[in-house]
Amino acid sequence: MCMESGNITGVSEFLLLGFSEETEVQLLIFGLFLSMYLITVLGNLLIILAFTSDSHLHSPMYFFLANLSFTDICVTSTTIPKMLVDIQTGRKVITFAGCFTQMYFFQLFAGLDIFLLTVMAYDRFVAICHPLHYTVIMNPQLCGILVLIVLDSLLHELLVLQLSFCMPLEIPHFFCELNQVIHLACSDTFFNNLAIYLTSGLLGFIPLIGILYSYSRIVTTILKIPSSGGKYKAFSTCGSHLLVVSLFYGTGFGVYFSSAASQNSRTTAIASVMYTVVTPMLNPFIYGLRNRDIKLALRKFLSKKIVSA
Repeated sequence: MCMESGNITGVSEFLLLGFSEETEVQLLIFGLFLSMYLITVLGNLLIILAFTSDSHLHSPMYFFLANLSFTDICVTSTTIPKMLVDIQTGRKVITFAGCFTQMYFFQLFAGLDIFLLTVMAYDRFVAICHPLHYTVIMNPQLCGILVLIVLDSLLHELLVLQLSFCMPLEIPHFFCELNQVIHLACSDTFFNNLAIYLTSGLLGFIPLIGILYSYSRIVTTILKIPSSGGKYKAFSTCGSHLLVVSLFYGTGFGVYFSSAASQNSRTTAIASVMYTVVTPMLNPFIYGLRNRDIKLALRKFLSKKIVSA
């Protein structure tokens, strides 16, 4: 049975299957994801607070880091609260409009995440390889241009609106993931899949190549530093970003380019937890807890609040 193509009212709702139907497992998943969500929001808010409260952190590097923290909060807030409500109420239904909105904002913030990770690699490249030109190249105007949101997700949503869908409308995922929704279509999905691969190449592989090129130049420059202390300091500032890039790209590409064989299973949903939940949760620990400037800014802010209180 198929719904009318292009008719939003023809598809009233989808069913999000999530991870498991067992009550005990669902309670465990609820507690685990609620904990991870709260840690993600709190940790990233602390980084944003440190950036906004200390003028010494108003540099391009921390500007991008604060924007990355904000984007990570948005990515998790797009998917996790809905899943927690579904488990709590036992009703795993999402309306077509809700699914459409969730897909749009997830694609939007995920694209911004990729964009910011690429810009942060370029920022480290300029700071290490061209330190004398850093304030010229990484000026506030350029920073503002570089963090503009790439609205490629709009293309995917417009293409999805042209599809007709078949029963049963069950998505083996904990949120409306683009690939899974397209898989439910009765009509031809050639242009949808083509758009996914093209945008994944433009917003995935090309930024990744830029990141790898930046770090190849960074490593070459660092190896020329005579002192071992200088080399360690330079490597430590780049190691955090490389770890986040590896987690995000490794799991993201793994899901989008190898999920064809497991479209009807929950394997993709479990794998996507890494880049939708785990990576945003780890970012504050990877960047913040290892960064002396951020910890110092938070101590100053808390000390002022305690004194004023």
